[in-house]
Amino acid sequence: MSVESLFLRFSADKLKQFCDRIEVCVGKLSDEQIWARGGQNENAVGNLVLHLTGNIRQWIVTSLGDNPGQRDRDAEFNARGGVGAGQMISALRDVVESATQIISSLDTDRLTREYEIQNYRVSGVEVVYHVVEHFAEHTGQIIFATKMLTGSDMEFYRHLRSTGQTEQAP
Repeated sequence: MSVESLFLRFSADKLKQFCDRIEVCVGKLSDEQIWARGGQNENAVGNLVLHLTGNIRQWIVTSLGDNPGQRDRDAEFNARGGVGAGQMISALRDVVESATQIISSLDTDRLTREYEIQNYRVSGVEVVYHVVEHFAEHTGQIIFATKMLTGSDMEFYRHLRSTGQTEQAP
């Protein structure tokens, strides 16, 4: 397997994993919690989900996928409700599915081509890397906010918990 195909497969898999984790988090929150803000300079979980949906659509689906699209980035952050959990997660899942299909279809030409997105000139590799990194950052924020709002552990790493048994060296 080539480095290129490993990078693309891993990138698509991480986006799906993060999307799953966001869905778990949103599923634990009430509508009020989804839109809760500690202050005006903070984003609610709902804003972050809308933002991730817009970001992936713009950077992957529109740019790398060569599809038409418009984005109102400010609206993603200005929203104070009005979008339910189911609708939000459905839109995120749809765009992640489209993005992972596009990522899986990328070839060397499209990965090395330059794109202009949000006034940045970036290669296709940089686009994929940016989106996965950006998605990871906001997924972490959503997980943290969900823990704070619910007082519960998401248990994404429960398989790493010690069983109380001590391993002995050979």
